[in-house]
Amino acid sequence: MTGPEIGAVDTAGALAVVPIGAVEQHGPHLPLVTDSLVAEAVATRAVAALPDDVEAYVLPTLTIGKSTEHLGWPGTLSFSTETLLAVCRDVGRSVAASGFRRLVFVNGHGGNPSLLDTVSRDIRVETGLMVFPVSVFRLGLPEGLPVPDEAFSIHGGYVETSAMLALAPDDVHLDRAEAGGHAVLDLYADTVHLSLEGAVPTAWVSADVTDNGVVGDPAGATAEAGAAIVDCWSTRLTEALVEVAAFEFPGRVRAGRVRALG
Repeated sequence: MTGPEIGAVDTAGALAVVPIGAVEQHGPHLPLVTDSLVAEAVATRAVAALPDDVEAYVLPTLTIGKSTEHLGWPGTLSFSTETLLAVCRDVGRSVAASGFRRLVFVNGHGGNPSLLDTVSRDIRVETGLMVFPVSVFRLGLPEGLPVPDEAFSIHGGYVETSAMLALAPDDVHLDRAEAGGHAVLDLYADTVHLSLEGAVPTAWVSADVTDNGVVGDPAGATAEAGAAIVDCWSTRLTEALVEVAAFEFPGRVRAGRVRALG
């Protein structure tokens, strides 16, 4: 689109949707851009399925994320926390300057959610935008879908490999696929509260829990399962975007000024 075309849009009622992912190692069988491809595909499909009365625009994907847990593995690129916070803030300022009132981050990388939660509120306070950070893996999985490595899978396992088989099968090397990260099961076997990312998380890096970059088991992954997973994420995101388009806070925040309720 051109600048004048965006200028003709009713941006006050439209959604700006920003996919965000990562460039990082995903074991020996998945490409470095796995998280970015997933985020972009889900965001694009979700927007395409919106009803005619909901207007949304998918912005260019923020391909590099916060992948410091994978630094040192060949191919990984990462912004620091400070850099990615600044990038997201600048995106928010730019979206607000174009007249939009709603910004949605669609995230495909497990290292980004806490940062996106924080920066979304910062953007809200600074610009008045309503900001909605969405991580696709928090949207759940198709009902009844068996996930054989569910107990320890967070990276390069069954779900992620299946999704990539559906989206970019030529980039998946099943002949190199192998399980990794079984150390997670032993590491927390005797703990009640500690886990990788639960109520009392441990600030882990991938080298703490895997020798090959995978935390999970891609065995049995299929394009059919991946298509169901991607369709589930896209459908639920479409439903969420419809709600985002209609959502309003009863008070109003504009560029750092807060008008309280009551």
